[in-house]
Amino acid sequence: MAKLLCSGLTALLSVNTWQGQQQHWRRSQLSALRISPTHRLSKHSRFLVVSQGVETQTDVKEELYDSQLGAKVGQDRLLKVPVSNIRNFCIIAHIDHGKSTLADKLLQITGTVQKREMKEQFLDNMDLERERGITIKLQAARMRYMYGNEPYCLNLIDTPGHVDFSYEVSRSLAACEGALLVVDASQGVEAQTLANVYLALENNLEIIPVLNKIDLPGAEPDRVIKEIEEVIGLDCSNAICCSAKEGIGITEILNGIVERIPPPHDAARSPLRALIFDSYYDPYRGVIVYFRVIDGTIKKGDRIYFMASKKGYFADEVGVLSPNQMQVEELYAGEVGYLSASIRSVADARVGDTITHYGRRAESSLPGYEEATPMVFCGLFPVDADQFPELRDALEKLQLNDAALKFEPETSSAMGFGFRCGFLGLLHMEIVQERLEREYNLSLITTAPSVVYRVNCINGDTVISSQPYPHFLFKLYFKNVARKLVECSNPSLLPEPGQRRSIEEPFVKIEMLTPKDYIGSLMELAQDRRGEFKEMKFITENRASIIYELPLAEMVGDFFDQLKSRSKGYASMEYTFLGYKESELIKLDIQINGDHVEPLSAIVHKDKAYAVGRALTQKLKELIPRQMFKVPIQACIGSKVIASESLSAIRKDVLAKCYGGDISRKKKLLKKQAEGKKRMKAIGKVDVPQEAFMAVLKLEKEVL
Repeated sequence: MAKLLCSGLTALLSVNTWQGQQQHWRRSQLSALRISPTHRLSKHSRFLVVSQGVETQTDVKEELYDSQLGAKVGQDRLLKVPVSNIRNFCIIAHIDHGKSTLADKLLQITGTVQKREMKEQFLDNMDLERERGITIKLQAARMRYMYGNEPYCLNLIDTPGHVDFSYEVSRSLAACEGALLVVDASQGVEAQTLANVYLALENNLEIIPVLNKIDLPGAEPDRVIKEIEEVIGLDCSNAICCSAKEGIGITEILNGIVERIPPPHDAARSPLRALIFDSYYDPYRGVIVYFRVIDGTIKKGDRIYFMASKKGYFADEVGVLSPNQMQVEELYAGEVGYLSASIRSVADARVGDTITHYGRRAESSLPGYEEATPMVFCGLFPVDADQFPELRDALEKLQLNDAALKFEPETSSAMGFGFRCGFLGLLHMEIVQERLEREYNLSLITTAPSVVYRVNCINGDTVISSQPYPHFLFKLYFKNVARKLVECSNPSLLPEPGQRRSIEEPFVKIEMLTPKDYIGSLMELAQDRRGEFKEMKFITENRASIIYELPLAEMVGDFFDQLKSRSKGYASMEYTFLGYKESELIKLDIQINGDHVEPLSAIVHKDKAYAVGRALTQKLKELIPRQMFKVPIQACIGSKVIASESLSAIRKDVLAKCYGGDISRKKKLLKKQAEGKKRMKAIGKVDVPQEAFMAVLKLEKEVL
């Protein structure tokens, strides 16, 4: 310290010179970092100028303070690197093969996240993601890595692995040039692994095979490498073996990303085209959009245009994710970042949309955009009718973050007011239901999941729904149209038998990967669900791939649970939507004491109608309280009764007071009782308790 002060005294400059040097130093740092003017260095920074040049006291640290989050970030993560030193990649894997754990280790090794801030599944922000051990929402992170004395910018895009979110996976793949294919070294190739690899190949990505969990006792890397080469056809001569949990092989993965994944195309002078791969709603700033700049540049203050939603906005803020949000002045072609533009709804910035400049628009949008189409539907009703407004508000808030969630009002004579909701799949449905119950403290009843059916009507007469609400997700009002087609997801909205020619239902192609010991059991399961066998092949000596085509309605029940149960957890599945095919479907109605109970109706296949009707009537007989009169419980197809049960009456012993006397007196009392019961049956009404509805709905989920 004394030496430093002595040298300082010999070459101390004037106060004006010192202030000028300080301002010049700050301007040079801000220019080099390309940060927003809202970022400021500490006011307490002190400079000491000596004969050898400008040196700073230890009070001036190589840290900035993010204006939005207050988080400290290193200067080096904001330094601009040439496009040739940018690598955009993602991690694709089957569920539970270690994708999020590997992402955590990459963030930690590169210093993107400090050790004190590190936690498991760092990029999984939702409590549900941590509890279920799955990734639901896409995340992104910018990492800096030194390789060959050169700084490289590595943009990691984390992807969900479940089949329900395959569209989000495809859009995140389109934002990358390469992918890490993570395969469990003990389990090998699974169904979703194949599906994600095919998506990556369609996007012409450079795929780096990574064998994870090699530290497990049951790991067989040689067998899995051979399996990848035979099943997928990838060259695994340069496959990387690692253990994300133990940190083994992480440096080799980072080096492989730099060496093998190509840099993005440098098109900074072209009109702006940026691909949206995720978005979420912030209550203070509106929708925050995650995007990859394909062509051109985007900076704060630009007027931008969304080509699919056809909406224009001003860019209030642009920045990078490291992994917290940090503002920058401009993003160039090849970079990944976020955008805030005071957007009110996620529907205006959908995944897959293209961002361009409002004044200098691109000639064409980026390919691959699709509208999110719900595939599974169910009714959500509050247990307490007073919670209906809270349920509506909760669904509206969830829809701000989830553009794939659709809902419309629905009423039921048994369960009151609720909503008919559309989801991407069963997991999506479970997640939404659990979030409603957990985050908004709602108690809900869910009806049996169903799919959308298409009904070909006989003529062009108008079809009007009996629902009291004027707006529906599925248009049911047709008049004099060339193709008389009605889409319906609710049995109560199905046109009458005299108005329909045929009914079509959605079909899927399902691929099951299973050990050879369970082939027969899984084929039996698919056959029982009206599956049509297509192909079977052995991908290895002990594992087979079985392909079936079957109705989606047969999968929305307990198909996945049965698949795991029959294979002792070893089988996996993946399905793709094929389209609609005509089927012999009918509407099964339930009548109690001659009254039609609409909430218990179901659309079933003709071959399963008797079994379903028998199961429902028997269950209702157990659950409905006995009445003073005999109650018939019938399952009907139109006017034809296919299954029936009778609930015997509660009989009062009217002869108890007749301890003797003429038999005619007893006959008179019995006759009077019979007439009373007959009159009571004609005017009496049977109230089905809510517990009975819930039990029957649970039964429908099992038998449909």
